[in-house]
Amino acid sequence: MPEVPLNPASKPDAIEAGRRLFAQQCEFQRGVLELDQMPDAILPEITFAGRSNVGKSSLINALTGRKALARTSVTPGRTQEINFFALGGRLMLTDLPGYGFAQAPKDKVEAWTNFIRRYLKGRPSLRRALILIDSRHGLKDVDRKIMELMDDSAVNYQIVMTKTDKVKPEALALSRAAIALELGKHVAAHPDILVTSAAEGFGLAEVRAALSELAKPE
Repeated sequence: MPEVPLNPASKPDAIEAGRRLFAQQCEFQRGVLELDQMPDAILPEITFAGRSNVGKSSLINALTGRKALARTSVTPGRTQEINFFALGGRLMLTDLPGYGFAQAPKDKVEAWTNFIRRYLKGRPSLRRALILIDSRHGLKDVDRKIMELMDDSAVNYQIVMTKTDKVKPEALALSRAAIALELGKHVAAHPDILVTSAAEGFGLAEVRAALSELAKPE
């Protein structure tokens, strides 16, 4: 766990609102391979994006308190569906397919990019994307391409650093500062970076608080 405060301060009432929101039942709705299979865009929607095995499923499970809600895979890039989870009738969470195919054919990468671009541009209920970055590795070129895709799609996005329990505090602070410097170049980026460890629970309250502000009112 980091020994220095790296997350933006959240007010106690925001922390409590996040706790109440994520204490509600979260249920898997469906996984889709085509956009016409998506559930109706009724609830405010938050999407989780990141490189394969960056910890998206682990973070969703930790936030909701459900160990097996979002499935994890030991095979990078295995999950190609967009998975939808309804949280207490107030928020829809979506888990995008992992990106960063080291050995993938070019046509597969292009198909993935087009699929995600159409989702981002065509989903009116989408309030924010959380782009997860492995704290051990920082921003990669493939992350920058996704950030550019978000910019082009006019989708507000926020960086969430994962697996902070595997990084020394000093290295974590430097990595966070480097990411913050790059965010100034991106028009759709939220200025606050959230720092988390799903394994140790660090930063989860701040993520819940941030998302509660985007949920359907109680």
